[in-house]
Amino acid sequence: MKKILAFSLTSLLVSSLALAQTKPLTEEDYYRIITLPVPEGVSLEVGGLAPLPDGRLAASTRRGEVWLISNPYMQGSRVPTFKRFAYGLHEPLGLLYRSNKNANAGGKEPGWYFLCTQRGEVTKLMDTDGDEEADEYRSFYKWPLSGNYHEYSYGPVLLPDGDMVITLNLGWIGYGASLAKWRGWMLKLNDKGEMTPWATGLRSPAGFNVLRDGSIFYTENQGDWVGSGRMTHLTKGAFAGNVGGLRWSGEPGSPLTLKPQDVPSTGKPMHEVAKSVPNLKVPAIWFPHTLMGISTSDIQEDTTSGAFGPFTGQLFVGDQGHSKIMRVALEKVNGEWQGACFPFREGFQSGILRMVWGVDGSMFVGMTNRGWASTGKAPFGIQRLVWTGKTPFEMKTIRSMPDGFEIEFTTPVDRKTAESPDSYSLNSFTYKYHRSYGSPIESAKAVPIRGVVVSADGLKARIVADTLLREGYIHEVKAEGVRSAGGLPVLHPTGYYTLNAIAPGEKLTIASARKHDHSAMNAMASTADAGSTERGAKSKATPVGRATTGKPQAAKRITEQPADWTSGPDQTISLSTRPGLKFDREKVEVKAGSRVKWVFNNNDDMLHNCVIVKPATANKVGNDAMKLNLNGPKMQYVPNAPEVLYHTNLLQPETAEAIYFVAPTEPGEYQYVCTFPGHHTLMQGILKVVK
Repeated sequence: MKKILAFSLTSLLVSSLALAQTKPLTEEDYYRIITLPVPEGVSLEVGGLAPLPDGRLAASTRRGEVWLISNPYMQGSRVPTFKRFAYGLHEPLGLLYRSNKNANAGGKEPGWYFLCTQRGEVTKLMDTDGDEEADEYRSFYKWPLSGNYHEYSYGPVLLPDGDMVITLNLGWIGYGASLAKWRGWMLKLNDKGEMTPWATGLRSPAGFNVLRDGSIFYTENQGDWVGSGRMTHLTKGAFAGNVGGLRWSGEPGSPLTLKPQDVPSTGKPMHEVAKSVPNLKVPAIWFPHTLMGISTSDIQEDTTSGAFGPFTGQLFVGDQGHSKIMRVALEKVNGEWQGACFPFREGFQSGILRMVWGVDGSMFVGMTNRGWASTGKAPFGIQRLVWTGKTPFEMKTIRSMPDGFEIEFTTPVDRKTAESPDSYSLNSFTYKYHRSYGSPIESAKAVPIRGVVVSADGLKARIVADTLLREGYIHEVKAEGVRSAGGLPVLHPTGYYTLNAIAPGEKLTIASARKHDHSAMNAMASTADAGSTERGAKSKATPVGRATTGKPQAAKRITEQPADWTSGPDQTISLSTRPGLKFDREKVEVKAGSRVKWVFNNNDDMLHNCVIVKPATANKVGNDAMKLNLNGPKMQYVPNAPEVLYHTNLLQPETAEAIYFVAPTEPGEYQYVCTFPGHHTLMQGILKVVK
């Protein structure tokens, strides 16, 4: 009996080990998220983070406070402690720790201080009596405010020469216009608080940083003149694309003279427009909307010398809406920056706004989502991202080649899978550059692959395209069929390379193109077009009368009153938006089988639609919309799903649309929801159908 029991236990152990080895590896196996507990009563809506030399961490909050956090690494007792350093500030969205070169001058200056950016000024916070509470709030540099809610201000970020930069959000009174001076600009400040205008064309520049070589980059969110999230290298006098800030280009000290009327809104790709508009700076990196993120935020260069894994020198970019971090590998071609972005780590508890390095090479992540929806449902928090020491099998970087791309992997590949063109796919697309909010994916096109050459060490695969690549386009590079030498799939098999210029050099000679099916993109585009046409049907489709059964109507979006509604609709429902991703009405009531005119007004500053769905299906439909990938914009982010009953199109800010439909005959609590990615979890309402 003992032998049988021992054999059974051994078999169970072997089976458990085998199961553990075959279990797919996830992001958590390589990068672990640790949550810092926040004391009850502290609303830590992080706007800024600053590490202190003694190991403490400082956080400014949107509520106007600055907190000193001791033991943020949770050693020993594992309990961090919080002490409030300052309060009464106006939504500070940046924090910088500075050693004080004037310390002890006359006994009034402490050895260190903070600079934080409020809405209308950079403020110097000093503790002059050593009790770790600020007792002097000194104005360092001021600028005017109009009182518009969208006038967020960020920074400061320290430059290598000791100067600093700050950025000022555009106001919102309609397509980025601004009543207050220098809105939409990056401003440079010296240690005396003297300002030099640096660059403009910024819309919502929450994330910006300076690299070790002195290059300044900033991230931008989708909006007017911004087709998708992007990251741009800002030199003095650069124009990053949004015309709102050009209102102040004639002011003394402005490094450029470009005027709003000099920038055409043609819808041509930004790369093409830049050839004729002086100073227009194209992005170094595009983050395809919803495919990578929806609301880019902070930038951090990996300066940890390997303490954070195999990505030294690369950039990590936060996303507020998707509560995740993306990775960027840059290179210079013909003197200009370009490169690839990749998914990196999802699953943070709230919307990411700030990231800083800890003294041990881990990353502190500060979060908030009040008024800015995020997939992480906590209202705020600080989490710490720690490398476990395991190296993930990833596309480490993608480089431009004269005839395609070269992928470098983090570990050696399985040569058989890596040499097969069938293991890869290439697609290219772009966005419109225009005054409108955002852009659909434009000119999507599959790129045939001629062949693949793998390096002797198994770390690189050079993909040779069978056609000339398109400069100025985003190139989707997939390596879904590649396996590591140990048999692992690529953890994140998709990267997006912004190809501003094709690298010079020698092309590879490959005899003939392999037959390789790249029709997926074209098929997807055809499906999207067909779906868009079906949903865009108007009254010339089958007339819609009073429903007598529970069957859905053939057309889900009818924008003209049906001809047989001779007496008009039975009910007219008007619905609008409120700040914070909300409809202005949480519940609407209609009679079963009634003829309804549904008017949706988008008076917000971002894109929204209104989709009416079956009871208890809003979250499912919203999740399905997020999975539409490249088809999303063409399909108005409305999935082809039986749960969808009726819908508007995706509406630009300050526009409206009316749709006509017959209410379901079955009473119940139906729902209406915005399915634009990142909105559905908050932006929902109840359509109550009654007899």
